[in-house]
Amino acid sequence: MAKKGKKYQEAVAKIDRTATYAVEEAIKLAKETSTVNFDASVEVAFRLGIDTRKNDQQIRGAVVLPHGTGKTQRVLVFAKGDKIKEAEEAGADYVGEEYINKINQGWFDFDVIVATPDMMGEVGKLGRVLGPKGLMPNPKTGTVTMDIKKAVEEIKAGKVEYRAEKSGIVHASIGKVSFDEQQLVDNFKTIQDTLTKAKPASSKGTYFKSVAVTTTMGPGIKVDTSSFKL
Repeated sequence: MAKKGKKYQEAVAKIDRTATYAVEEAIKLAKETSTVNFDASVEVAFRLGIDTRKNDQQIRGAVVLPHGTGKTQRVLVFAKGDKIKEAEEAGADYVGEEYINKINQGWFDFDVIVATPDMMGEVGKLGRVLGPKGLMPNPKTGTVTMDIKKAVEEIKAGKVEYRAEKSGIVHASIGKVSFDEQQLVDNFKTIQDTLTKAKPASSKGTYFKSVAVTTTMGPGIKVDTSSFKL
């Protein structure tokens, strides 16, 4: 295993790896222990007490963070007729059917795809290349919709998608190290509240099994979940 650098070791020394911290304290420590020379992302990982093999326990959706993520999302829209102008006026970066061929040729200079339902027959043909990258539009995340204006504006405002992995872990970005602590706390609690509301009725036992906050290449900090309300 590669040896961690001096800065990382000093950061780890500030954390009690056996303890769990209140959300506010965990975020403060995450900012203090960021060791990179750029504005690192702040990430959160929720390990949920769900069985993703069961259809009714597959958690997926999207939420608009009150303070955004600190990253401007590049939005590609597939639409026809008046919806093309609607997408352009809403601030979409790319609009048009011609981008289907570009994607088939290896073009991926975008972050999110929004499509109207009548375009999904064509977009579905890209499933083999979009699916593995997590880029396929989905009604559950609001990216297959006739309300193109709302979808694009929400994404630009800081909408993030979340999806439970096979192991029941949900990863999400809650901002950048340059955000102030309260902004990060607000974003954290927005995702936490969203996951609380998404708790499947068939999920038994402890729902929030463990939660950790980390920064890009920084150490993980465990969050105390005892105050989380269900």
